[in-house]
Amino acid sequence: MRSALEIADVFRTHGPAYRQALAGHLSLGQLKVMSAIEACRTAELGGHVERCDDCAHLQVAYNSCRNRHCPKCQGAAAKRWLHAREAELLPVAYFHVVFTLPAQIADIAFHNRAVVYDILFKAASETLLTIAKDTKHLGARIGLIAVLHTWGSALTHHPHIHCIVPGGGLSADGMRWIACRKGFFLPVRVLSRLYRRLFLDRLKTAHAEGRLMFFGEHAPLADASAFAAALAPLRRIDWVVYAKPPFAGPKSVLAYLSRYTHRVAISSSRLISLDRSGVTFRYKDYRRQGGERHKRMTLSAAEFIRRFLIHVLPQGFHRIRHFGLFANTSRAANLARARTLLACATPPPAPVAANDDATDAFPCPCCGGRMRLIEVFERGARPRTSFTPRIVGVDSS
Repeated sequence: MRSALEIADVFRTHGPAYRQALAGHLSLGQLKVMSAIEACRTAELGGHVERCDDCAHLQVAYNSCRNRHCPKCQGAAAKRWLHAREAELLPVAYFHVVFTLPAQIADIAFHNRAVVYDILFKAASETLLTIAKDTKHLGARIGLIAVLHTWGSALTHHPHIHCIVPGGGLSADGMRWIACRKGFFLPVRVLSRLYRRLFLDRLKTAHAEGRLMFFGEHAPLADASAFAAALAPLRRIDWVVYAKPPFAGPKSVLAYLSRYTHRVAISSSRLISLDRSGVTFRYKDYRRQGGERHKRMTLSAAEFIRRFLIHVLPQGFHRIRHFGLFANTSRAANLARARTLLACATPPPAPVAANDDATDAFPCPCCGGRMRLIEVFERGARPRTSFTPRIVGVDSS
């Protein structure tokens, strides 16, 4: 069922004027995202026609853009990704650790996304792997899944990493599974201090290698001494690292991942209205508690689009990464070893996920029968079958 108001409506209504006003100032990636969202599940991308075997009802299904920043395309992408992760879950407690950045660093990241986001991944993962390996703490080799989010609830620039970590790991010789204490993973204060040092050291190296750019009020930071002076206070403050309570079990881990791995800056479900005053949407003010936390915000359409586009990731940048035991090169062997030590069987292969097209996803809206594909039409074309269609959207293969 189509939402009453979608992100695509904002882009279709105000996108052309926004592109014209900022001609030459938008990246190719941002322009591609705008075009993809505007065209998603419209005749511009083609589609197919289906007919019910039982009542002969006809409907057209338009293809999706499959862009990773499109709110309408992430549901199916998340299902495919989760399908691949189900067999990798271990029968242990899982923890959720979040690494954030001070506002001063987020400002630097704004014009250096690829470099700073990569440093964020490396500093957070190295922090967890190092402290977990220390015999004063866990003394084990752990694995983790890290997911990058770049936004706050009000679409502001707020880069942070969510890490999903099993509560234990392999001993150095690989002969034992070492579990953490019940309800406790690693000391947050120790994590915070190492994370701060690792991040700032890597950032300093990036500056020395000329990999950072500075504009406007931050232009003086191009000078090495000015940059060092700007970082000095950050070495003395606490960086926010927090661990949430452990998940209730593997199923709750999957439920969480399904909400977080393929999330975009804002979903259509949070939109309230689009009118002359701008775009009104719901957001959470995390500084408040109770009913005061849930608020509404109205932005001009241009500001809404600007905030949405600052979360477009650099081309080819991976926002879901695996480290330690879960690193791609050795994941299968490490998981097999962990299951042996935990005395649990390897789960059977999960059933093949259903195809994402409408013939498998949607029964007939009239009688519930099977919808069968009868025609495919190309991008920009219209179906040859003559009827008044019930339009639905599908992911194009």
